[in-house]
Amino acid sequence: MPQIRAVRLSPREELGQKELVVLGPSLGTSTVMWDAVARLLGDDYDLLGWDLPGHGVSPAAEPDTEFSVGELADAVVGLVDSILPGTASSPTAFHYAGDSVGGATGAELALRHPERLLTLAMFCSSARFNGAEGYAERAELVAKQGTAVRLQASAEIWFAPGFLAEHPTESSRLLHTLRDADRFGYAAVCRAIAAYDVRDRFTEIAVPFLAVAGEFDSVCPFSDAQWMAEHAQQGTAVELPGVAHIAPTENPAAVAGLLRKHFAGGALKAPVDPRAGVVQPGATQREVYDGGMVVRREVLGDAHVDRANASIDEFTSEFQNMITRIAWGGIWTRPGLTRQMRSVAVLTAMIAHGHWDEFAMHVRAALRNGLTRDEIKEVILQSAIYCGVPSANTAFKVAQKTLAAIDEEQQ
Repeated sequence: MPQIRAVRLSPREELGQKELVVLGPSLGTSTVMWDAVARLLGDDYDLLGWDLPGHGVSPAAEPDTEFSVGELADAVVGLVDSILPGTASSPTAFHYAGDSVGGATGAELALRHPERLLTLAMFCSSARFNGAEGYAERAELVAKQGTAVRLQASAEIWFAPGFLAEHPTESSRLLHTLRDADRFGYAAVCRAIAAYDVRDRFTEIAVPFLAVAGEFDSVCPFSDAQWMAEHAQQGTAVELPGVAHIAPTENPAAVAGLLRKHFAGGALKAPVDPRAGVVQPGATQREVYDGGMVVRREVLGDAHVDRANASIDEFTSEFQNMITRIAWGGIWTRPGLTRQMRSVAVLTAMIAHGHWDEFAMHVRAALRNGLTRDEIKEVILQSAIYCGVPSANTAFKVAQKTLAAIDEEQQ
């Protein structure tokens, strides 16, 4: 089990009087990255931060220390239980927010200990960090030369343009934390990041979920946050302007505001999340339509939807409105299936009923939803067994023609 220690960030001496919020750090930092956010939230929540092995108040690691991000999540639960144990039948539940690898730890918490989480917020994080080989190489370099070798690169990655000059106290405090971090602990976290990948399980995350990305984050761009919000069962994605990779330090007021709303369930109460295209119960007809139009454009593309809208007249307007509200706003926005799974179902149905114009349209949609060409081929092969070989034969012809047209358009 990785060795981590907690820091109480609440102004109160005694915890347990208010809802608990646990805050996780980014690689090379410590709980100090959350100090300003904690000051803004501390009157309303019990706040508990934790430091990565070899960082902040956590003990130094041995040279051969190995652990996974999932084991970090287990250690966080153990830490909470050591401070606020609850009971065997009712252990302490908590809100969780983390930045970068601290956010990834939250994803593992939601997968390994879903009964413990009230909500989950991942800042500047991802379901898998790009460049696994780079993290492995970084681990070797830092283990040999120390964390000071990462100071310049981290300063460039962590902060948005101008932040270092405008906020020298906050930025230098974090960089000093990096310089003082134990090299073996830092290297062990790098190896854990290199092995971390929960993309194939992200649809299991059922707690209210918030993914926040910084406008200038080169490590975890907004597309990562969108992907996570789309695949989580109750997900919302937000992009913070003027922020890079350490959002809680760079814009604590915005982060605190997002968390306060998220913890209170505000994101879930809203009838429509226009970014994610999620329609909630109680939405008005107009809100259902607007949410459906968001998803319709994301799945079919703006060009297709614009052509369809341009052809609407008095004779077809009610039909188009119904499709957007019921099909796109009522079904495609539901969290129970991923968009890839919905595309598989739609392609099969189009083959079974011989709706070839719609099939061609949904071949394009399937690609937009993340299916590969090989996966579309497999769907057609599967349909040959259950829908008939002649139908599959036609499906291959239509798909070939559609894919060739896409290739021409991209040249």
